[in-house]
Amino acid sequence: MEDLSKNKKALFIINPHSGKGLIKNHALEIIDILVKAGYEMTVYTTQERGDAVRAVRERDKSYELVVCSGGDGTLDEIVTGMLQSGFKTTIGYIPSGSTNDFANSLKLPVSMKKAAEIIAGGELFSCDAGLFNNDIFVYIAAFGLFTEVSYGTPQEMKNMLGHMAYILEGVKHLQNIKSYHMRAVCKKGGDSDEEQIIEDDFIFGMVTNSLSVGGFKGITGKNVLLNDGLFEVVLIKRPRNPMELNSILSALVSEKFDTSLMYSFKAGELYFEAEDEVAWTLDGEFGGRHKSVTLKNKQNAIDIMVR
Repeated sequence: MEDLSKNKKALFIINPHSGKGLIKNHALEIIDILVKAGYEMTVYTTQERGDAVRAVRERDKSYELVVCSGGDGTLDEIVTGMLQSGFKTTIGYIPSGSTNDFANSLKLPVSMKKAAEIIAGGELFSCDAGLFNNDIFVYIAAFGLFTEVSYGTPQEMKNMLGHMAYILEGVKHLQNIKSYHMRAVCKKGGDSDEEQIIEDDFIFGMVTNSLSVGGFKGITGKNVLLNDGLFEVVLIKRPRNPMELNSILSALVSEKFDTSLMYSFKAGELYFEAEDEVAWTLDGEFGGRHKSVTLKNKQNAIDIMVR
């Protein structure tokens, strides 16, 4: 009999309700692949929001791998718990959510079996994470138009429609577009002291480290790197008439951000100050209402397995 005491230890955290709950049909297959790769598996199924954060934060240092199955929100909890713990463990990600933006950015396969095989024999990739005041996000912090859609859309609708749910739900809000007067101080970061100050009325803003948002590729800009210590930032100004609104939507669809109706740039650190409280979303989950927020890029914060 194989001596399991000599095996590497892995913690497998499963969100059984993510997406359509398909992980229930693949869990044993995934475990078998990882056991064959020499891992002694400990399995934990989350029971409520925040469970994965606690499980990872309190994990033993003897674990050489933390595997998670769920959507980007579950990965957010894994990374949050990891950074709160103060020490890094390699992450394996088996995407099983509705949209899986960050998984797409990492080019992880849809097939859970193939994702498990990558965890067992892929390559290590160090990528950035974001700090949002006292919170952590993996790939997006956003406010304004459409942002309430991701955490306001019922899970059943996400399961049925995938990223189209974001669009269908968002269209309901177009007739009552709200704008926010904000002042943004943007720092390039790294060795640069370059600083840009922007003050305007915005209907939407996103600070991202991803190739796609809501299932749409290219919306975060061009030349996106996940490990350069920089966020991609898009801030959309309030349109004064329907023509300007159409121009904004066309610019987003065509990925042409050099319009006078929006700002598009890269930054390593940002500070936003608003006249009124603004609701933010972090990786598709409600991030609270804030008058002021500071966002910092934490370069190479996490190690994750890729193909």
